[in-house]
Amino acid sequence: MRPDWDIFCNVIDNYGDIGIAWRLARGLARDHGVNVRLWVDDLAAFRRIWPAVETGAHAQRCEGVTVRRWAAPFEPVQPARRVVEAFGCALPDVYLAAMAIQEPPPVWINLEYLSAEPWVSAHHGLPSPHPRLPLTKYFFFPGYVPETGGLLVETDYFARRSGFDADAYWRSLGLGARQPDELRVSLFAYENAALPALLDAWAAGAQPLLCLVPEGRIVPQLAAWLGVAELAPGMNPVRGALRVVVLPFADQDAYDHLLWACDLNFVRGEDSCVRAQWAAHPMVWQAYPQAGEAHWRKLEALLALYLQTAPLTVADAVRGIWQGWNGMPGAPGMATAWTAWLAVRAEIERHAAARPVQLARAGRLSQKLVDFAESGLKLRVFSNSQSSPQQDTHP
Repeated sequence: MRPDWDIFCNVIDNYGDIGIAWRLARGLARDHGVNVRLWVDDLAAFRRIWPAVETGAHAQRCEGVTVRRWAAPFEPVQPARRVVEAFGCALPDVYLAAMAIQEPPPVWINLEYLSAEPWVSAHHGLPSPHPRLPLTKYFFFPGYVPETGGLLVETDYFARRSGFDADAYWRSLGLGARQPDELRVSLFAYENAALPALLDAWAAGAQPLLCLVPEGRIVPQLAAWLGVAELAPGMNPVRGALRVVVLPFADQDAYDHLLWACDLNFVRGEDSCVRAQWAAHPMVWQAYPQAGEAHWRKLEALLALYLQTAPLTVADAVRGIWQGWNGMPGAPGMATAWTAWLAVRAEIERHAAARPVQLARAGRLSQKLVDFAESGLKLRVFSNSQSSPQQDTHP
């Protein structure tokens, strides 16, 4: 059976690409009841975020999605009616050639990276004709405002979040009840020069702080600060007021639970940033470092939207710790930024709790993608019917 959607994902680094492609594929299948085929070139990386994936399988079913290995040479298949090229991953030539002979041709969408920068609205939905084939690709930009493609969130997300039992979650990790005034923080980050100063501030603090760290790139740096040769899941070293617990690398659902349970979430990249905002708890975002410090512009653009309705005291504290964590010039040191954040923590929590209402105004990405593709298919069918030769019905 010809699938409704084909999604192509080339896994590059840090699991962000496959994380978003998988979340989109699951959402389309579960929330829209469509037949989705997900093509992935690195099933081992995929398995890290979804352990049910079989790395040796050429084709398999996961969560209602057909997962296919994207290998070279590419096996000829009939293209879906709607084709998503995740983050400009370049479709196989044989697949493009098959798209070109379909009547009507598939709706071809390049799902772009998320950004809060103002130019995104103007570029969302723009067409790009193929230089040789009778195909047109459309740029689909996720975003934080209604004029963009919206944000990934499942239809049942808020019901699941409301029904989440934080106490049961902590017991499942073997951590139990909090100490009096204990602060619980998740730390998911790239390597960061600001980390030692932040850890120093936590260790020297007046209140106990439990730092939960999913396995990842920050762990070796954390181990070096602690003065241990290795830091692995199950270890919980203590220094001063700080206790560190390393967690096994989590699948997407388990990571949501961590975000819901913690008082503050340090997150990195695109997908985790959005999930932390939906979680309605305070967050600190680390943008993926880019040449020419382009990530600083992305950080400032998101800060402008994130703090749009925040009181001045909240805006100053949040901006200070985000800029310090991302190494921006003129930012306060992490000890100073942390002290300022703690001083207005209650206000920051109220602001974070209201954030999902603001996010929802941008719309759900999967629904907007479906609407965009459906309008494109109707246009193609109409154009083909108008251009086809009409039979002479006169006697």
